[in-house]
Amino acid sequence: MNPRTMIPRHASWLRAVRCVGLIAGWFLAAGGGGADASRAADEDRAVQGPIAIADFLCDKGLTRVGREVVATLWCENRGEIPLTITGRLEMPSPMRLAAGEDAEATVTLEPLGGREFRWRFTADAPVYGEIVFSALAGDQTLARASHPMRFLPAVEIPASDYLPPPVPARTEILVGAHHCPLWEADRPEMWANLLNHPERTPALGFYAQHDPEVADWETKWAVEHGISFFIYCWYRTRQGGPVETRFSSAIHEALFRSRYVNHLRFTIMWENQHRGFAGVADETDLMENLLPYWMENYFKHPSYLKIDNKPVLFIYRPEFLVDDLGGVPQVVAAFDKMREACRREGFDGLYLLGEYRGLDPSHLRHMKQLGLDYTFAYVWPIPNHPTPQQAIDAQMTSIRKTQQLGILPQVVTVSQAWSGWHDEGSIWKIPPAEFSTLLRQAKQFIAEQMRPDELGSRMLLLDNWNEWGEGHYIAPYREHGFGYLEAVREVFSRSEQRPDPLIPEDLGMGPYDRPYREWLAGQQLLRRLMHTPVQRPGAPEGLVAWWSFDEEPEVPVAFDYSGNRQGGQLHQAARASGQRGQALVCEGGAVIVPHAPRLFPRQAMTVECWVRTEQADQTNNWIVNSVFGQGATGYRLGVLRGNPAFQLPVTAWSHHLVGDEPLPVGRWVHLAGTFDGQTMRIYVDGVPRGSLERPGPVNAAARTPLVLGSYAQDHVAHFRGCLDEVRLYDRALSPAEIEQLAR
Repeated sequence: MNPRTMIPRHASWLRAVRCVGLIAGWFLAAGGGGADASRAADEDRAVQGPIAIADFLCDKGLTRVGREVVATLWCENRGEIPLTITGRLEMPSPMRLAAGEDAEATVTLEPLGGREFRWRFTADAPVYGEIVFSALAGDQTLARASHPMRFLPAVEIPASDYLPPPVPARTEILVGAHHCPLWEADRPEMWANLLNHPERTPALGFYAQHDPEVADWETKWAVEHGISFFIYCWYRTRQGGPVETRFSSAIHEALFRSRYVNHLRFTIMWENQHRGFAGVADETDLMENLLPYWMENYFKHPSYLKIDNKPVLFIYRPEFLVDDLGGVPQVVAAFDKMREACRREGFDGLYLLGEYRGLDPSHLRHMKQLGLDYTFAYVWPIPNHPTPQQAIDAQMTSIRKTQQLGILPQVVTVSQAWSGWHDEGSIWKIPPAEFSTLLRQAKQFIAEQMRPDELGSRMLLLDNWNEWGEGHYIAPYREHGFGYLEAVREVFSRSEQRPDPLIPEDLGMGPYDRPYREWLAGQQLLRRLMHTPVQRPGAPEGLVAWWSFDEEPEVPVAFDYSGNRQGGQLHQAARASGQRGQALVCEGGAVIVPHAPRLFPRQAMTVECWVRTEQADQTNNWIVNSVFGQGATGYRLGVLRGNPAFQLPVTAWSHHLVGDEPLPVGRWVHLAGTFDGQTMRIYVDGVPRGSLERPGPVNAAARTPLVLGSYAQDHVAHFRGCLDEVRLYDRALSPAEIEQLAR
């Protein structure tokens, strides 16, 4: 599971809109522009040659035959001369353009300019297929991108002023689904990975989860297909005091205020993986703050999942409680006290389930020692990009081996897919037909292998209802429609009546994605602002990018003064008086420069800047960074063990060049790192302070940003001080040039 605590809030799109006029006037005063402004490298989008295609979207997640869909995209000219292009939209039968729409539109795009293309289209029969946009210059295709869409069969909708009440599909065992409540109205950036996977678009669109109508749709879809409860991920904001929550609107604002809250049971999974914030400070915090909050808000709620008159509580990282509470005996004692507290409130105890997705007997024994009642898996990780059958076999093998170990009884989980938040690691998906096979095997295993007196014989968990960003989900969505829910109903329900697979537009309800659409408009504007051509005269030879942070306070971007349009977005960062003009205040904020190949010179490079700090002995604090993941690509400049450091890794985290003297404090200091294809060098105030042999090209990073002022966005390894005049070159500056710059 992704550590969601590190994901930031978005910049206000209204703030960006308000500053457009200011930026335009300021830009003209700065003397921006020039032919070199067109040399910006292409971002990680649909780019071929000078044309870039971005934000290819349809306005609906699903629709029905005969209804219209609006497709939009942005097409931009990254070249140096005006381009006349023809934008053409093609689609498979039975899709067709709506009446009055032309498949082609010819426009002239000025250098650095762009325009939005928009089409209305429909379908005459049920279909799932891709519409394709091509940017053409004569017979040459300059760029091409596709976007999927599904049209469901037409249905007759009975007259209704609201979503009809759910008609539950009865099942022999309880079927629950993990519920991912990350889709807050003020966190629309959480949907970012779906721009790479439009096939995942939910039937609700990129929704804001706080709306009670969203909860009613989820309730109806779930219970009518045999799912009787959700397990909401539950996050604490901080520990050691009165309980404050994050990502809680799906329960408190949507579910609790929905019309059909009594039709669906719910429980929570305590997401305690963010140490120091999401757990408990001590036993007093657990018993006097956390448990009473759960008791009053959840356990006593009529719809909370209780089995044998015991509330059911899932814990994501139970082993972390050993540190929180001081040891294994203390955890055991705390769990016993929690059960006793539940008895005093009229329950017959408390079921405690701990998450584990492995087969290490020692870990299972440790979980048993803590006093947990059951183990469960949130997801089953499967390596090597398995086929659907391999994914089925791997899960059933893990389930069987867990049972054979006989250490801690399990509640079975089956997983539908996985991608990770950034498509990292092993990626796989089991389509609905094959998912039915997995469900049948799991159902048979429960019937034959589970003891009747165990909780595992009475329930099964589905992973996941709506983890759209991480790549596992069974709620209705674009690629397979209601396919996964139909598989669940087919395997577990005896109800003969099939539900009408209604979607919001059938009843004139929704849309629920306005916050996302507003945020996306702001992001589009910010991206265009970041690419504003700004050029100062007298730029040195080989200059790739130059960030001076001299913009007005209202401007949410840091322009690239080299003219190469490699600007970045300010994230929770301020400006202050600098070595020249203004500087970036590096106290946790940063400038995030989107990935572009040009930012990664291969054969030689120099990165230089001015810094000022009042804090000596910083370590692992980074000023300019593009080294992420496995630590074998990119470059970075920062401070290690109090001394300036420059890194160009060849293998994981290799080739750290650390200067021979501490970074001076209390004044502005010039830092530079150079590489000539053979040797790395580091300079402080123009004086050489170390060298390291490193033959071979720089390992270019893929899809990662360049971060100024920190290791990464919202990361603890940020530089503590001020940063100014950051310059990147595609050549190694000479010692004399470095000395001159330092003077």
